[in-house]
Amino acid sequence: MTELFQRLDAKKSKDIRVLGNFISIFCRENHQAEVRSVFPIKDERLGEVLGDRDLELCRDCSKLLNHGIAKLMLCPYDPKPMCKKCETHCYAPGYREKIREVMRFSGLYLVKHGRLDLMFHYLF
Repeated sequence: MTELFQRLDAKKSKDIRVLGNFISIFCRENHQAEVRSVFPIKDERLGEVLGDRDLELCRDCSKLLNHGIAKLMLCPYDPKPMCKKCETHCYAPGYREKIREVMRFSGLYLVKHGRLDLMFHYLF
């Protein structure tokens, strides 16, 4: 996995940071009853990208974040397109539906809570 992070550029770093933040919001708001633990960061560059903060995620959300990071890093396209506009859908079917749910929920959550500044920052 460490060799993957040698190919980490600014766009992929931003995508991973947004993915981590969105999954963190989704997990915090929807999985309060589930046991959550600190997301294990195995590479220091990934820790830098995620902001060196502890993401407390349930088991399913940790698996989703790991899957998302792997798919981002292994994307064959350069520059990487937005996943919803990509010709090749690399997410497994279950993960693809889940990531859509997470993005929809977290985006609306940020808008409803007046965090348009974050939405603007994430999108541009």
